[in-house]
Amino acid sequence: MSASTTATKPLSTALILLMATATGLAVASNYYAQPLLHTIAQELGLSMSSAGNVVITAQLSYGAGLLLLVPLGDLFEQRRLIVTMTVLSALGLLLSAFAPSVTWLLVGTAITGLFSVSAQVLVPMAASLTDPLSRGRVVGTLMSGLLLGILLARTVAGALSSAGDWRTIYLVAAALMLVSAISLFCALPNHHQSAGLSYPKLLGSVFTLFVEEPILRLRALLGLLAFSLFALFWTPLAFLLAVPPYSYSDAVVGLFGLAGVVGAVAANWAGRMADRGKGQQATTVGLLVLLASWLPMAFAGHSLIALLIGVLALDFAVQLVHVSNQNAVFKVRPAARNRLNAGYITCYFIGGALGSLAGAQTYPVYGWDGIVVVGSVVATLALAVWGYSLQRESKIQTAG
Repeated sequence: MSASTTATKPLSTALILLMATATGLAVASNYYAQPLLHTIAQELGLSMSSAGNVVITAQLSYGAGLLLLVPLGDLFEQRRLIVTMTVLSALGLLLSAFAPSVTWLLVGTAITGLFSVSAQVLVPMAASLTDPLSRGRVVGTLMSGLLLGILLARTVAGALSSAGDWRTIYLVAAALMLVSAISLFCALPNHHQSAGLSYPKLLGSVFTLFVEEPILRLRALLGLLAFSLFALFWTPLAFLLAVPPYSYSDAVVGLFGLAGVVGAVAANWAGRMADRGKGQQATTVGLLVLLASWLPMAFAGHSLIALLIGVLALDFAVQLVHVSNQNAVFKVRPAARNRLNAGYITCYFIGGALGSLAGAQTYPVYGWDGIVVVGSVVATLALAVWGYSLQRESKIQTAG
């Protein structure tokens, strides 16, 4: 039996924006290294694939946190849980800032990734505290914050690396996370939604939800495939832009994150479409654009315009699919939103780890053309999975 207690403090516009900002800062912690991989590799004497392990470690530890820590939102008081995770993530950033070797950098990255899942406790918390008629908009706002965090992380990291060195961003990020923790502690309402389960049973129920809920299985698979493409593109991008014909600095490489800000618009739009009952249409549009984005990507090795078009399309599509997925999953079982989100986002970031791994291994051998081929194949697979699910649903409705 579940029990829920919530403070009477309303979820104001200012509080929603604070939660969106905190979500963005938390997730950004896993992406500061991406535009700096070339510089980190040079300073620490690493190969391209070894430097890529920093990104892979961030994704895998984030996935572990999603599976092991996010379900605690259905057990413990959520404000305290979120603040504690945020502080621990800041400590991981500090460790990365002072890492004397790649081993310590990976340890700091793992700690940060594990506890930055506070973002994924904030999202279902916001959904639970919001009126159903505006839930999609609120979730979309937080996901816009998450995307902006991911994208601006690259821009800010590149700028601070050029102004100081690659460690500077980790110091600044740690300070921002501590400020975020204090702000959340002061502003968030108490919210305790207990599933009435022991921790082992709570974790086990995440897998039970996968067995019992076909919507969760479908949306988790689509999320995995979509985010794998996001990571497949961004992981080797720093290496592409650091050599001729581009030969860009860390600061310029980081600026490419700004091109993907359009994805934040997609996240908000997807939330509003979900509120109007058009989540399936948003998913279809997102998957079609996701596939189409790899056409200009094919020319990105020597065309800046093609690269920018590809970035805009890819980020727009990934966020459209992601927010549509989350809104569909949150409707399944309101009392189990943290566990549903844990299951979905775990698969989502496993996709990110697989995409980062594929990018780190493909680019050194096959170059940018290899990235485009892999991306096109995965995007086609995602569209085929969605098409099959729609066809199957139509047959069931017809038979009924």
